Amino acid sequence: MLALFPMLAERPQARAWLLSGGQQQMLALARALMLAPRILLIDEPSVGLAPILISRTIDKIKELKDRYQLTVLMAEQNFPQALRIADRGYVIVHGQIAFEGRSADELNNNELIRKFYLGL
Repeated sequence: MLALFPMLAERPQARAWLLSGGQQQMLALARALMLAPRILLIDEPSVGLAPILISRTIDKIKELKDRYQLTVLMAEQNFPQALRIADRGYVIVHGQIAFEGRSADELNNNELIRKFYLGL
């Protein structure tokens, strides 16, 4: 795991609560991957992170998804970042599925999504 997350290797003795938000996200991913899962459930990986760390975190999730052939189920409000790794997506409004996109292109090209989530 330290090879996958070199930032953690720099502070091997640090307590989890003393790590930065990005390092805590990496630690959570590393702990989950140690069990060799087939599916990875991730809740709001971008919360509380600086924009550059959001991008790096999403990149790492995509890398792990591809490398380990993982199914990733991710709840994320940062729609543009979520689209970067999505094979399929659902927009949930008040507990109901309001839209289902069966591909990143379908999600990206939906008029309501473009207006409300992408600001286009």
